[in-house]
Amino acid sequence: MDRLKSKVVLITGAAGAIGHAVAQAVTREGGTPVSTDIAGQVGIEHVLDVTREEDWLRVIGAIGKLDGLVNTAGIATLGTIEETDFATWRHVHAVNLDGTFLGCKYGMKLLKRQGGAIVNLSSVSGLVGGHNLAAYNASKGGVRLLTKSVALYGARLDPKVRCNSVHPAFIEGPMVDGVAEKTGHPDGARARMARDIPLGRLGTPAEVADMIVYLLSDEAKFVTGAEFVIDGGLTAR
Repeated sequence: MDRLKSKVVLITGAAGAIGHAVAQAVTREGGTPVSTDIAGQVGIEHVLDVTREEDWLRVIGAIGKLDGLVNTAGIATLGTIEETDFATWRHVHAVNLDGTFLGCKYGMKLLKRQGGAIVNLSSVSGLVGGHNLAAYNASKGGVRLLTKSVALYGARLDPKVRCNSVHPAFIEGPMVDGVAEKTGHPDGARARMARDIPLGRLGTPAEVADMIVYLLSDEAKFVTGAEFVIDGGLTAR
C-alpha cells in the first residue's frame, strides 16, 4: 500500500466527506496528507479559506514541498436562474471556481519543482445541466475547463505537472443531505437521487477517494487534462 509513498498532498475541504476520505486514502497509500479547511473545522492542520489569496500564500509558504493537490472544497445550492440572487451566485463561484483557481495558481509554485499532480473536484453537474442548479452548474463547468487549461500549461513544464478533474454524482455525506433538506422532503429527495442512478444507490466518499489516489499516483503518469466520471451510470443515459 505505497502508491503515494513519500508524496505530500494538500487537500482542501478536508473536513468534508470526500476531503476526509481522501486524507485517509493518502495516509493508507504511504503519503502525507496536509488537511486544510475553514476555521472551526476539526481534524485539520491548516486553516484555509480557499477564497482568500492570503490564506493560500500562508499555507503554501508553510508547507515547503508539495507532490499533489486535491481541490475538494465546494458548496452546493439549489436555485433556478430566476430564483438565484446575485450574492448567492457569486458566493458559489467564489468557493467552487475561484478557490480551485487559487489552489492551482499557488500550488503550482511548489508542484513544478519536482513535478506532481492536481486533482480538481468537479461534478456530473459540471457535465450536464439541472433546471435548479444554475450557480452550481456554472461553477463546476468552469472547474472542468479550468482543469484542461492548467493541464496544458503543466504539460509544458519540466518536470511535468498533471491536472485532471473528477466528476461524482450524488455521494453520501453532508452536501447531499443538505440539498435533500432544502427540498422540504429529504427522504423522498434521497430516494429520487438513488433512482436516477442506474446502479441504484448513492456513491461513497471512499469510492471517490480511490479514483483520486489513482490520479495522484505514478500509475496515471500519462493522464492529464482528462475528466473522470464516477456516477453509477447517471450520465450514460
